[in-house]
Amino acid sequence: MFSHISASEYMDQGKILDVLVKSIQINTVNPPGNEEPLALYLAEQMRMMGLEVMVESLEKNRANVVGVLKGRGDKPALLYNGHLDTVPTGDVGWEYDPLSGQIIGDRVYGRGAADMKGGLVAMIMAAGILKAAGVELAGDLIVAGTAGEEVDSVGAKRLLQGGVLNKVGAVIIGEPSNNNIYVAEKGALWLKITTYGKTAHGSMPEEGKNAILMMNTLINELQRYNFRFMEHPLLGKPSLNIGTISGGIKTNVVPDKCVLTVDIRTVPGMAHQEILRDIQDILEEQGLEAEVEIINDRPSVDTPMNHELVKMGEKVASQTLGREVAIEGVSYYTDAAVLIPPTKLPFFIFGPGEARLAHQPNEYIEISKLLEAIGFYCNFAIEYLR
Repeated sequence: MFSHISASEYMDQGKILDVLVKSIQINTVNPPGNEEPLALYLAEQMRMMGLEVMVESLEKNRANVVGVLKGRGDKPALLYNGHLDTVPTGDVGWEYDPLSGQIIGDRVYGRGAADMKGGLVAMIMAAGILKAAGVELAGDLIVAGTAGEEVDSVGAKRLLQGGVLNKVGAVIIGEPSNNNIYVAEKGALWLKITTYGKTAHGSMPEEGKNAILMMNTLINELQRYNFRFMEHPLLGKPSLNIGTISGGIKTNVVPDKCVLTVDIRTVPGMAHQEILRDIQDILEEQGLEAEVEIINDRPSVDTPMNHELVKMGEKVASQTLGREVAIEGVSYYTDAAVLIPPTKLPFFIFGPGEARLAHQPNEYIEISKLLEAIGFYCNFAIEYLR
């Protein structure tokens, strides 16, 4: 039985880069997503590797792709997960075409190179290497490419609803971590708050009710708001950011409407409903007529640093990469916020991209880190599914 393999012996670097470059060239900017062409392309690659493959259509031109390297069925499956979509390329000019997959030295440039087509391609290639090497696993290795993570995680939600995780024992997310292990991520509660007043002539403000001044009262209260939480060893404290504000229609008219958006980042143990109740209480106490709408609601999730899955990840990384890896937490959220709370599965994030490059112009991934990650994914699957 294999205890580990030297993945480099089975790597075809030209093929790996070809798949990554073609994946970057397939435009999956979200909105609108359009992930189906990429899902079909990766499905074709996995079929040629000998994996069992399913493409699930979600809506027009959108899809998930799932590949399975079958094991003996003696152990729960291991899920490798990544998303197919990317954020827009932005208005700032790029040094290289963001949809070119240009290779310069040790770097592949393009939107999604780091976040996270590189990580997903590495996971797929690892499964193909294990198949080619004839490695027998005690359980299935599942590689899932999901749609929509950058907006609403529609693909992860469908993956969950479809029962893919029913026989899974652990989840590894290939989001950019610079090949370190991230075991915790902050939650996100994004709110749209609208205050309502009464119009009047600007020369007679006492005849109206100024919705902007009402919002100012709320902002001051939010700035003084004390979260109820326990500081997390990796994520620290929660945060609250006033993101946007708009109100009024004309200089000489008392505004009767003002709209605010708020970005709240939470840590494990915090209940988002409790925060919402507190905000409603503030509105009532201040006598403000207002409406609160939830834009985004993702819980904070973590795996204890001393969990056996994390220890296994450290061991495999040390053996495969020849170095100790950092155990950290991140302020961004991933599909783990959808997959983990209902399943209670242990997870961690490990990916070859650098988080600081995500959503930036001139995004790139280092080829050396990509190859490192493939080796890690190969040997972690062997270790977990031994």
